[in-house]
Amino acid sequence: MINFKLGESEYGFLNPYVIAEIGVNHEGSLERAKEMIDQVARAGGHAAKFQTYKAATLAAKSTSPAYWDQTKEPTSSQFELFQRWDNFGEAEYAELAAHCKLRGIDFMSTPFSLEAVDMLAPLQRATKVASADLTNIPLLRKIAKTNTPVIMSVGASSYEEIARSLEVLIEAGAPSVTLLHCILNYPTPQENANIGQIKVLQQMFGERVAIGYSDHVRPEDDGTIPAVEMAALFGAVVIEKHFTDNKQGIGNDHYHAVDEADLRAFMDKLSVYRTLFGKDEQNLGVQHQAISNARRRVIARRDMEPGYIIAEEDLIALRSNVGIEIAHWDDVVGREVKHHISAELPLEWTQLA
Repeated sequence: MINFKLGESEYGFLNPYVIAEIGVNHEGSLERAKEMIDQVARAGGHAAKFQTYKAATLAAKSTSPAYWDQTKEPTSSQFELFQRWDNFGEAEYAELAAHCKLRGIDFMSTPFSLEAVDMLAPLQRATKVASADLTNIPLLRKIAKTNTPVIMSVGASSYEEIARSLEVLIEAGAPSVTLLHCILNYPTPQENANIGQIKVLQQMFGERVAIGYSDHVRPEDDGTIPAVEMAALFGAVVIEKHFTDNKQGIGNDHYHAVDEADLRAFMDKLSVYRTLFGKDEQNLGVQHQAISNARRRVIARRDMEPGYIIAEEDLIALRSNVGIEIAHWDDVVGREVKHHISAELPLEWTQLA
């Protein structure tokens, strides 16, 4: 499994790089966006990510129908939805990047146009490719030339398309690529999450790239996010999850997002998982009491005098913190008694010839 590297930092098993996808949940408010960055930082996330687009260069006005749950977001046109919150420009993104730096986390924003790639390149250390742009060859080539690590979601894509896009990125100079398993449903029903695809992607592409997960499954009512937790346990080294300051908010990316409390609980759970997983070595030291007290020893069933040859029926294996360990049973049977052995007491090597 290849770890995800960003600068001097490295993220691996049960220690993923966690991206909080704010997207446009700020709803056009720069101050709200900054507060959400603060929330991500407090919760322990590694990056706050936005989306950089203009509706006019992203979706057709009359032929871009909704593909989300319209009971949660009633807008029927992608163009109309994207136009609603596409007011941020270069100055706003530079201000958000500076605020992320102030709070000690990374700024990221997904570019949805060639112009956005150029604008964002100086502001971010890694570049995200949305699932829907996996086959956007010109955009991939442009992103690869920024010389930043590329994180690409692979939702709604065949293995052949993933392989082709990976080759395009590498051939165009991308220094590294991370593929994120993703299901492009908003929200994704649990039965469609297909977390096992993380292992499939690791098997197919894991010798060349890091593998992670981008999630659209709604959190449980208690705020837990089992799909994301399972992804971490399956070895996802980058995890992306939509983030909001109001899970009851009206809009496409509020109702399946986590909030500050949810993200903090997840980061805390990762810490517990790492502690439970431990190290790649046996830990016998903490079990010394069990080794001393719970193992069986060789105990005499009857008195035995010097010169007697010990038989199996003369012995019994019982727990004791002194005496010859049961592992040496075969070394005791058939030995001659050197010094008197008392019934119901453990045998010692000094008693044997």
